[in-house]
Amino acid sequence: MASIEKRTPKRSGELQRPLPRPAGHSRRKAFDRKRDAERWLNENEVAKQDRRWVDPAAGRERLGEWAERWYATTAALRPTTRRDYRVLLDNQVLPAFAAAQLADLDALAVREWLAGLVGGGLSAKRARKAYQVLAQVLDAAVDGGKLARNVAAGVKLPKVQRREMHFLDAVQVEVLADGIDPRYPTLVRVAAYTGLRPCELVALRVGRLDLLRGTVRIAEAAPEVAGRLEWGGVKTHEARTVRLPRFLCDELGAYLAGRPHGPDDLVFTAPLGGPLRESKFVPGYFKPAARAAGLPSTLRFYDLRHTAASLLIREGASVKAVQKQLGHATASITLDTYGTCSPTSWTRSPTAGGPAWPGAGPAGRRGVAPRWPRRRHPPRRCR
Repeated sequence: MASIEKRTPKRSGELQRPLPRPAGHSRRKAFDRKRDAERWLNENEVAKQDRRWVDPAAGRERLGEWAERWYATTAALRPTTRRDYRVLLDNQVLPAFAAAQLADLDALAVREWLAGLVGGGLSAKRARKAYQVLAQVLDAAVDGGKLARNVAAGVKLPKVQRREMHFLDAVQVEVLADGIDPRYPTLVRVAAYTGLRPCELVALRVGRLDLLRGTVRIAEAAPEVAGRLEWGGVKTHEARTVRLPRFLCDELGAYLAGRPHGPDDLVFTAPLGGPLRESKFVPGYFKPAARAAGLPSTLRFYDLRHTAASLLIREGASVKAVQKQLGHATASITLDTYGTCSPTSWTRSPTAGGPAWPGAGPAGRRGVAPRWPRRRHPPRRCR
């Protein structure tokens, strides 16, 4: 139990209180006035009762050592995320704070660090990611009883301008597909009309296609991390079933007829066989085809996923339908990403100005009111 006693004989005017330690030892803190000692004692007793008290000595651990312990706990994350955390730790966080004690950090130090990152040429988006890593390290220190609070919480972050997305129409998709290497037109159309992520296309196997029902089961992904393909589950850790347009089912059937199509065979492969690598496919095949088609030089292969979302919106798909097709964790992510990608789709017929994709012409959904976004009301009860 803590107590207050008068110091004697060297500095008789000072008051001190023994501080209990977990191992049963005690240490002392000196005050010039008794009222200051009492206030400090009361605050700490309340903190102990509320389980908020942290031994000041616990914060003496170096942030670099604690960061490595935290990083070891991220083993269950996706390889791409974990690799990004490692790069941010090594290049941004640890050079600034590795030698600092956890308890020595304050909000001003974090703000100065962020300003230095942005001032040194690091993009605002990357600086925010580095901050998020530091904040997670400090959150772990709070959970581990090393700190009473996270000093990085509430720090104002640099604003980020979202990278411009490119949306192709069906005509542009067809021009792009017709201009690419003869082995990859089907890949371009599948990417643009289904919205699969590039890493999901790489891992797509024949056995997951159901061309009779017009569906494909997405349960595996193979992102490329530091030159290696990391095979595992999908981004949201939840498999999904994606619908295929009928014309695409016919094209996939013809495409697979002339190549290995066992259940475990990959649908899309590299020119000489084996898994497709985005790092080689994009500069070697996709970019030249995009230039030949007169498309923007900044067009990415990932923009075909955005294209699929915009085509679905134009056809009047609901928010939940697009979310399910793309595999977003929540509908709010879908709205935040694509809520303004096609402003005119709110007010006009989905098929105005031409079909959104092949086969959606006069026999398509002409005159159907758009359902993006649409507020759902609970059903009325009969009385």
